[in-house]
Amino acid sequence: MKLSQGVEWMLHGVGVIAHAPPGTSVARRVLAEQYDLPEAYLAKHLKALVRAGILTATTGPAGGFRLARDPADITALEIVEAIEGSASPFVCQEIRQRGLVAVPPELCRRPCGISTVMDRAHQAWRESLRDVTVVDLMRLIPKSLRDKLVARLAANAR
Repeated sequence: MKLSQGVEWMLHGVGVIAHAPPGTSVARRVLAEQYDLPEAYLAKHLKALVRAGILTATTGPAGGFRLARDPADITALEIVEAIEGSASPFVCQEIRQRGLVAVPPELCRRPCGISTVMDRAHQAWRESLRDVTVVDLMRLIPKSLRDKLVARLAANAR
């Protein structure tokens, strides 16, 4: 499975936004500078998180982004799905019905074993991400970096 770079950007970005002082927003520019990312492309992903109800956005000179909910109530799965969607990366093409050993359609009323295995793997992956919250992501940032981040966000508070 290959995920877009937007997933990485937004998992980190939401972690950054979660460290902002209460009641403040984080400007897109501040997020872009944090990881040296292109603002225009970052904007697309931030909008996706707003549409998904993960972030709220304000416009104008004091505009920016903040979490729409408590960080303990936002999961990594929600962030991933806001960027990538929820569809399984595996799409069964029913190749068992083709070729020299084709199985007749009437014997293919249930998903094949391969499709079943891939679906179970996808569900396990989703469950794993559902168990990780933004609070967990925040804790992954080393304290020394977290302190610098909080100071930077306080200096740029909107």
